[in-house]
Amino acid sequence: MKKILPFILLAGIGFLAYSCDNKDDVVVKGQDNDTYSTAYDIIPKFNKKDSFTYHFDDAFKSPLLESDVVLIYLQTGLTTNGSPIWKLLTYTEYPNNGADKVEYSYDFSKVDIGIDVRSTNGVNLDNNPGYYTNKKFRVVIVPAKTGTSKSAAAVAAAVDYSDYNSVIKYYNINESKITTKY
Repeated sequence: MKKILPFILLAGIGFLAYSCDNKDDVVVKGQDNDTYSTAYDIIPKFNKKDSFTYHFDDAFKSPLLESDVVLIYLQTGLTTNGSPIWKLLTYTEYPNNGADKVEYSYDFSKVDIGIDVRSTNGVNLDNNPGYYTNKKFRVVIVPAKTGTSKSAAAVAAAVDYSDYNSVIKYYNINESKITTKY
């Protein structure tokens, strides 16, 4: 019995040493748990730059991550059942039978967004406040990286960013939780 005990002890130590090896651990990489998709509405009060340019700035409550992307949509009307129609900025209207244009564009940084309304000389915005007052915009923040192994081209093929409904569906944004930021 005394001769078997050292072998049992040696086998037990060998088993413990082998089971403590970390080389077989599975590590999941590429999942982004810091970024989630969100959206909110704004009805901005634009500031006059000149008679053909109005601008609006809005700061985020906290800075975005480097991997976040901002999409801004303008509500251009309602469907027959009352659902809003959203157009991705840059969006252009062509008044006066297309001779002039009014363009809505935006930019963003990790701390704020800016929205511009610009017109050509034929549309003086001072005399046409309907182009920049009581306009509703939807700000949608989505991750640039999806946390999967999909390439940017594969994601772009899966979601059409110009189609608001495609974006909402792809990023699982619950429209019933979208609020208006004042």
